Amino acid sequence: MGRSARVEDGACRHLLVWRAGPGWRMVSSAVLGGGLGERSWVLNAQVRPGYARMDPAEHLAELAAAEGLTGPGVGLMTAAEVDDCTWAEDEGVTAVVTAGIGVPVWAADPAARPAAHRPGTINILAVVPAPVADAGVVNLLATATEAKVQALLDAGYDCSGTPSDAVCVAVRTGGGAADPFGGPRSVWGARLARAVHRAVLAGAERDRARRALGAPVPHPASVPPCRVPDLLAGPDAAPPAPALRGRVPQPG
Repeated sequence: MGRSARVEDGACRHLLVWRAGPGWRMVSSAVLGGGLGERSWVLNAQVRPGYARMDPAEHLAELAAAEGLTGPGVGLMTAAEVDDCTWAEDEGVTAVVTAGIGVPVWAADPAARPAAHRPGTINILAVVPAPVADAGVVNLLATATEAKVQALLDAGYDCSGTPSDAVCVAVRTGGGAADPFGGPRSVWGARLARAVHRAVLAGAERDRARRALGAPVPHPASVPPCRVPDLLAGPDAAPPAPALRGRVPQPG
């Protein structure tokens, strides 16, 4: 998974791009490419706090085209820091998370009202290198969500997520019989749950630390270090975000 950049709303905005290629089926709640079907790429774009465009799917399609992405794919969006993504692996399953917990909520809250926008959203991409049947893929999506909630509780948050969380799970096409199961005690579901839990837990803790430091100040133009071919190659693959950004106090 690489990191790219573009100038938007007067500042450099980063985005994560997985050029998966052929041979993948994905299930997602994303605004672009959501549902279940064959997909060849995933894009997770950071936008400014207070994002107000009413056509996010079209916006994501424009960003995908600018990255040279063609064919069906999945587009995610967040105001959280994609520079500070976290990831974990478990016996072949990889989970990549961008975590912003500016609006923690419980899903079932009878007193819930629309909340004022603050930077947030937990976006999860989980990759399973094996074929899984449709019902199992949907179950993997539920398992990832359950693992997310467990991680948030373990991180000390009193919530089940944020109002704008999104999930994408990718599985292989072909390659033998499809596993019919994706629950937390299935082979691939258990691995996915552990990977997602570790990645969300790390992301939640890093989000808390970022908020204690203050909101980052975006730089006005993209520079070479904004683009990294492979963020998951190791700790030296990407420069630390503070090297490019100052910080100002963040309210709340």
